[in-house]
Amino acid sequence: MGRRSLRELPLSYPEVGATRGPLPGGYHHLVRHRTIGTGATTFRAAAEQLMHWDLHRRAGLTVARTTPSAAPGTRVLLGLGRGPLALRFGCEVVYVLAEPRRRGFAYGTLEGHPERGEELFDLQWRADDTVVLTITAFSRPATWWARAAAPLSRAVQGRTTRRYLHAL
Repeated sequence: MGRRSLRELPLSYPEVGATRGPLPGGYHHLVRHRTIGTGATTFRAAAEQLMHWDLHRRAGLTVARTTPSAAPGTRVLLGLGRGPLALRFGCEVVYVLAEPRRRGFAYGTLEGHPERGEELFDLQWRADDTVVLTITAFSRPATWWARAAAPLSRAVQGRTTRRYLHAL
């Protein structure tokens, strides 16, 4: 991230909040979901874990955040890997879902992130009593080296998404 602090970095894409509706063109789109269980107890426990970044930690990422739980404006520095080859990238929570049977948040990439885009973590307790986690994202490379490694980047994104879906 260079010399600027996480708090100083701007979002790196113009379509802020676009995971709420049709995903914007010009990006790679990803939508995946998994039923994680049933009932109110499962929903409440999963929502608590999701909103406090446990999903990310259980998926193998390090998490340094500006607030204990996801809230609009929360900045988060996520880390993938360890040692000198570890990647660190910043995101900002751009909106939160806080409905009786739906919880989650979307974050967007900050300047310096190898990708540009947004990712939504949407937990729903459906009418049939199932609790489903859906991950929706749009992204594209932001750096020359991310463009050069695009196939690898997509593979890492797919693997991380699978880990997210099994983390709750």
